[in-house]
Amino acid sequence: MLLAAIALAACQRQNSVQINFKMGEKVTAGAMNYNVVQAAWRAQMGESFNLRTPKNRFLVITLSANNGGSREVSLPFATLEGPGGKEYREIEEAPGVENWFGLLRNLQGSETRQGNLVFDVPLTSYRLRLTDGG
Repeated sequence: MLLAAIALAACQRQNSVQINFKMGEKVTAGAMNYNVVQAAWRAQMGESFNLRTPKNRFLVITLSANNGGSREVSLPFATLEGPGGKEYREIEEAPGVENWFGLLRNLQGSETRQGNLVFDVPLTSYRLRLTDGG
């Protein structure tokens, strides 16, 4: 009986962890703190000779990331999860996007940085997957 009560208590603690957040809410993952500031759809990026059109649509997500720890952390590429669990990775080149996070994303301890993440995805709703940078 005691073993069942301990197992039940452990399940209840596990279920109380929030894993879904709305845009604008602070999300903590280990030492990292994230906040999605805005999201915008674009039909193209760049100008004239550097014009780039997507396979689907460009989704530009403005993200604020804070390293709350004391050690340098590399911010990995983010992933979008679409309907049915299909995953989409960030694109690795974003010409014409101001304040793009870029390929190398190292945040020093206590550093905060805001930038844009870019995805080429069908027009629908998504969940942004973020990690603790480890």
